[in-house]
Amino acid sequence: MKVAIAVNGNKVASHFGRCEKYLAYRVKGTDVIEKTEISHPGHKPGFLPRFLSEQGVELLMTGGIGPRAINLFDSLGIEVISGVQGNPDELIEQLLRGEISATAEPCEKHADRGFRE
Repeated sequence: MKVAIAVNGNKVASHFGRCEKYLAYRVKGTDVIEKTEISHPGHKPGFLPRFLSEQGVELLMTGGIGPRAINLFDSLGIEVISGVQGNPDELIEQLLRGEISATAEPCEKHADRGFRE
């Protein structure tokens, strides 16, 4: 499985679409077998979910995300975990230990836009 975490510097980004880059972790079982960076190609509405799908991402972790993006990721079969913060390497270890569960709630900034059904 390939997990991407939206980051700014060495911390999880507060919003996936405005991050500096994505750290991508290829995991097998409870082990990280590869860690790479995916450069942020620029923010265009609706583009990033397809872009990350083309990179092989199956799970996205981020601080915040809008409801339209959640729906787009869902339509591509990519699971979203939002509301996380901290060090990405520590988060991936928590995920692999089963300490983080999937939640895909839109950030407050976008929650009232009505994109999500």
